[in-house]
Amino acid sequence: METISSSLPTMACSHQGDVVVFEVNAIGWAPSGARTALSLHHELDPARLPAAKGVAAIGHERTPSGRYVLAAGRADEDDGLCQAITPGALKPRVTYRVAGWVSVAAAAPGAGVGGTTTHHPVHVSIRVDGGAVACSAASDSESEAGTGGSRWAEIKGAFRLKESPRSAVVYVHGAPAGVDVKVMDLRIIATDRKARFSYLKEKTDKVRKRDVVVKVDGAPAGAPVRVVQLDSAFAIGSCINGTVIQDPAFVDFFTNHMDWAVFENELKWYWTEAQRGQLNYADADRLLDFCDRAGKPVRGHCIFWAVDGDVQQWIKDIADHDGPDQLMAAVQARLNGLLARYAGRFPHYDVNNEMLHGRFFRDRLGDDVAALMFREAARLDPGAALFVNDYNVECGNDGNATPERYVELIRDLQRRGAQVGGVGLQGHVTHPVGEVICDALDTLAAATDLPIWFTELDVCEPDDALRADDLEVVMREAYAHPAVKGVVLWGFMQGHMWRQDAALVNADGTVNDAGQRFIDLRREWTSDARGRLDADGQFKFRGFHGSYVAQVTTPTGTKMLKAFTVDKGDTPLVLDMDN
Repeated sequence: METISSSLPTMACSHQGDVVVFEVNAIGWAPSGARTALSLHHELDPARLPAAKGVAAIGHERTPSGRYVLAAGRADEDDGLCQAITPGALKPRVTYRVAGWVSVAAAAPGAGVGGTTTHHPVHVSIRVDGGAVACSAASDSESEAGTGGSRWAEIKGAFRLKESPRSAVVYVHGAPAGVDVKVMDLRIIATDRKARFSYLKEKTDKVRKRDVVVKVDGAPAGAPVRVVQLDSAFAIGSCINGTVIQDPAFVDFFTNHMDWAVFENELKWYWTEAQRGQLNYADADRLLDFCDRAGKPVRGHCIFWAVDGDVQQWIKDIADHDGPDQLMAAVQARLNGLLARYAGRFPHYDVNNEMLHGRFFRDRLGDDVAALMFREAARLDPGAALFVNDYNVECGNDGNATPERYVELIRDLQRRGAQVGGVGLQGHVTHPVGEVICDALDTLAAATDLPIWFTELDVCEPDDALRADDLEVVMREAYAHPAVKGVVLWGFMQGHMWRQDAALVNADGTVNDAGQRFIDLRREWTSDARGRLDADGQFKFRGFHGSYVAQVTTPTGTKMLKAFTVDKGDTPLVLDMDN
C-alpha cells in the first residue's frame, strides 16, 4: 500500500488517433474531505477485475490496470477524491465521456447484516470555475454487509461545456459516509462521432438490411425495374395530445414522418379519473379517433405510475385512511375499467411507470402488486405487449437506474409471473454518448432477450446544430442495435413539449436543423431501388426491412406489380414476379 499526497495535481492529456483522452493518474489524486485518507493498491485476484471494455469509437479494448485508489475515512457523501484538469484543456462544444471503474470497500454502519447486499451509488462530478457542475456520472456498486466484499462497476457519464472554464476539477463521491470508495482507471474522453457513425452505418447494414433478388422468368435483359419501400419494420413515432392535433403544422409533420403515436397524458389514471368515480375517457377517445384516421397505432401510456408525486390525491387518501384492501380494490377497478374498454386497441401498455424511481403501490400493497398488475393486464388484454418503462437507464448518470438495476427489476417481475413483453427506455437525454447508450442496450438485450423501445425520446440542447448532432447519436445507436424495435419522440414542436430546447419543428411550423436531420435519417433508412433485369432475368438490391412494391415493365409496356415484405434473414430473399 502507498500513501498518496494531499496536493492537487492535474490530469495527464494524451491522444489516441483523433481522440483526446485525459488520464487520471492513479497516484495523482488528492483527498476531498477533512478526514479522507487515500492509498494506492493493486487488485491481486484477476477474477475480481472487470471485463475489458472498448474505448470510445477507436475500436480496441482497454484492459483494466488493476491499480486503484482507496478513499477511506469519508465523513460525508461529498467526501472522496479529486483531481484538477489542466486549464484550457477542455474545449467548448465538444462532448466528453467519463469512463472507468469504481467499487466500495465496506458497508456503512447500520446498513445491513452479514450476507445482505447493499447498493451504493458512486458519482463522478466535473466542477467548473469553483462551483457549477458540468457532469454527474454515476455507477451502482454493491457491498455485502459484514464482509466488505464488493464488485467493480463501470462508471459512465457525459458532459459538454459552452465555453472554456478557468478551472475544472474531477470529484469522485456519493456513497454514504463510512463507505470506502475505490477508483480504477478513470478517464475523460473527447468523443469522436465521425468514427462512431461510420461504425454504426456498417452495423446498420448488417442489422437492418437484406439482399433481395427480383426474378422474372423468360424476361429479356434490360427490362426496367423499380422497387419502392412503403413502410419500415422499425417504428418511429411521437406523443400527441388534445391541443397539438388542432395545429395544422403539427398534424402535417406527424402524418408525414411518424408511424406510431402515444398520448402524452390522456390515458394516465390522474387524467381519466381525476376525482374518484368520475371517469373521463372522452379525451383519449378523441385521440384514438385521430390516430385511426391517420392509420397510426398507439402505445398505451400508462396504466399506473409508481412515483408518489404522480399519483392523484384521492388515491393517496385511500391509502392513508381506508387501508390496503380499499387501495387494492381501486387498483383492480382501474385495470378492469381501462383494459376492458380498450381491449385490442393499444398494441403496447406501460404497466407501472418508473418503478426504478418510485414504489407507491409496492410500499402499500407489497412487492407482488407490480407483478399482479402485469398478470391482470395480460388476462384482460392478452394481445397487448406489456412494458416496463423508466428514465436515465441509457444515460449513465443515475445510480438508481443502471441497466443492471433494470434487469433485476424485470427478473423479479418475471419470477412473480409477470408477462413482461418489452423494455421501455424513456430517453430524456442531454449530451448523449453513443458508447454509453450501446452499453446499456447490450446489457438489457443480453440479460432479458426482450424487445427494447425508446418510448419518450427528446434531446435537450439550445443550439439547433448541436441538437441535431445529439439527436443523430441516439437515433443511430437505436437503429443499429438489433434489440431495438422502435423510437417514439416525446413531442417535436416548439411550445408543445415537456422539455424546452428539444424541438424539431419551430412554433411557426418551420423545420429546424434537428428536424431536418431527423428527416434525412428517415430518408437514409428507406430503400428506393431502380435498375434493369440482367441476362438471367434478375435484379438485385439490398433493402431495409419493411414492406415494398416492385414494378417490372415488359417490352410490350405491360407493368408487372407485386407487393412483398423484406424481413430479417441471412440468405437473399427471392421475389418471383411470375408467382
